[in-house]
Amino acid sequence: MPTAVLRAFQRIPLPEPRLDIQPPNGKTLIGLEAIFSTEAEPFIRNLRLLGRSVDLRIHASSYEWIHGDTTTQTTDWPGKPWQRGTSIDSYITHIYEDTGNVQPQVRVTWSADYRVGNGPWQPVNGTVVRTSPPANLQVLEAEPKLVAP
Repeated sequence: MPTAVLRAFQRIPLPEPRLDIQPPNGKTLIGLEAIFSTEAEPFIRNLRLLGRSVDLRIHASSYEWIHGDTTTQTTDWPGKPWQRGTSIDSYITHIYEDTGNVQPQVRVTWSADYRVGNGPWQPVNGTVVRTSPPANLQVLEAEPKLVAP
C-alpha cells in the first residue's frame, strides 16, 4: 500500500506556487530588503486505492527561495506580505548587491501523511516539488540628490 499511496500523491494536481515580492511593480533597489512570500495551504484529498478509502493530508514542508542572482535560501514557512509596523526580521528577505534583471522563483516541497479507512496517520515515503514561474525583477541603484528649496 505505501508504494501505491506515493504514486497517487505524485499524480495529485498540487497548487502551482506564486512568488510575491515587495516592493511591488517588479523593481527593487540595491541594499534594500526585498520581501518574499507565497501561499501553500494544507489540504486533504480522499482517494480510492486498491478498493480502499485513503485520505492524504498534504502540506508544504519546505520552501527554497531562488533569488535569481545565484543565491538561494531555504525556509520551513511561506513568509508573509509586508505590513506596516512589522519588524523586517519577521519576513523572508534578500538584499541584492548588483544592478540588473533577475528572475526569482520559489520551489515548494510538498509532503503528506495518509491513512487507510479510519486507521492511524502514517507518513508518505516521498515528496513532490513544484516551482513557481520566474518573476521579473529589476534591481536598480538610486543616487541621492540634494535640491534647493
